Amino acid sequence: MMSLTPSRGCLLDLPWEDILVPHILCHLPLQQLLSLQRVSKSFQSLIQLYLANMRCFDSSQIGSPIPRAAFVNLLKDNEVLQQLALQNCSDWLTDGELLPVIGQNHHLHHIQLKGCAQLSRHALVAISLSCPSLRRLSLAHCEWVDSLSLRSLADHCKALEAVDLTACRQLKDEAICYLVQKCSRLKSLSLAVNANVGDVAVEEAAKCCPELEHLDLTGCLRVKNDSIRVLAEYCPKLRSLKVKHCHNVAESSLSILRSRGVELDVEPPLQRALVLLQDVVGFAPFINLQI
Repeated sequence: MMSLTPSRGCLLDLPWEDILVPHILCHLPLQQLLSLQRVSKSFQSLIQLYLANMRCFDSSQIGSPIPRAAFVNLLKDNEVLQQLALQNCSDWLTDGELLPVIGQNHHLHHIQLKGCAQLSRHALVAISLSCPSLRRLSLAHCEWVDSLSLRSLADHCKALEAVDLTACRQLKDEAICYLVQKCSRLKSLSLAVNANVGDVAVEEAAKCCPELEHLDLTGCLRVKNDSIRVLAEYCPKLRSLKVKHCHNVAESSLSILRSRGVELDVEPPLQRALVLLQDVVGFAPFINLQI
């Protein structure tokens, strides 16, 4: 006689590679997946399979800073990564931990290394040689980036669309010019907090990167009005420009971009004056700014 009692299946009975890994586990936070490893040996094997096949690794998803040994263990078998974000590893990440991961993952198109100050120029060279399809790269506050390693990046990663070089203070105009000449598809570029960057680099970026949409020049003290006018002329798709603390950039050049609707991080002189007046006296007179 056939039993009418429905059988109770187990999650692990589902096909691992066809169902669990690509369609279920990918929707769970990484921290929860790592906790599942402690349930049983079968779950541990399942999570190891997932880690070997995951396309995106973001260290911030784990919550607290990830230990060095755990990072090495998590990525030792993965050869299919497409996105790698390691800002939460900045306190200890060195070439010794990063280079093996880069060397076995040739499909990376997004790498985030913000604040990873203990790496060296060899890390950027390795990225340029191993990741020809790279599109987005953040090296913000990586002061080890120099002109030679940036040239290697420009020579081998010509599909780049976004580069963050904030506070990469070794870089000068010449290095930036070489990058934009080779990577003409750039849509987003940050050269912020670098007193070595001036009009030469900005003008070359404007002329070589017609698709440029976002440019951050915050704190670039050598940038002046002339390069902003060139930017307005050659970059019709520009959507945002940051020039706060660029003391040689005046409203006479910014007004061109402002009239086109480009988002600027500095207010018009009159509006700034009204804000200061309100801070001093507690109120500001009504003035029609649309006139």
